[in-house]
Amino acid sequence: MGDSQSWAAVPAAAERARSVLAASWSCAVTADGGREEFVGAHTVDEGGRVILHVPEDSALLTAAICAPRGEPSAVLEFADVAPVPVRGRIRARLWLAGWFTPEEGHLAFHATRVVLKESTGAVVVDLEEFAGAEPDPLATAEAQLLTHLADAHPDAVERLTRLVRRDSLHGAVRVQPLAVDRHGLTLRVERARAHGDVRLPFHAPADDVGQLTERMHVLLTQAAAAACPRALQRQRTDGDG
Repeated sequence: MGDSQSWAAVPAAAERARSVLAASWSCAVTADGGREEFVGAHTVDEGGRVILHVPEDSALLTAAICAPRGEPSAVLEFADVAPVPVRGRIRARLWLAGWFTPEEGHLAFHATRVVLKESTGAVVVDLEEFAGAEPDPLATAEAQLLTHLADAHPDAVERLTRLVRRDSLHGAVRVQPLAVDRHGLTLRVERARAHGDVRLPFHAPADDVGQLTERMHVLLTQAAAAACPRALQRQRTDGDG
């Protein structure tokens, strides 16, 4: 479920896809009729090519060696999970279809199709745009930034709700920081049996943590000057998770 709160200055699909890759610690690989989960086993080069390090006895390595060169034979799946506990923590899924080639003790993946699925739907990412895009500069720091905001500054999160339209907060029982990128902060508004997201755009992009601190200060200053909305409902209802 989504709110009508307008979104502004959001990352392009290719940048979002590269950010998912940069921050993901694990991936699932489907190849030759089987599926394997790999944790901490992949890296990504500047062009977005996935390098997978697998054990010598991995069935995937055998399948890659035997597969016809250049024919799509594998699908990689990455999940973008919100670092803060919220309802519906999977923010996005990224699929890369293509084939592997063995290279110096690892497998290099050559993508022929890139699909990004978010709450707004799925989109096929242009391969050239994907290769040329860069991850969001905050992507690898996002988890620590959001958990710190949620755990150490819940008062600041509640203050930021002053920047959210009253109708978007109707029935809210909890608001948590869901995502942050160079363009803005996203809040997850949870209700008894539903949820929605609202976007608080920054006045200018934040290219590092120092700039993010300044952008957040601006938002909090704006929130302090805004009218205080009706207090969030604190009670929990039966079935609320």
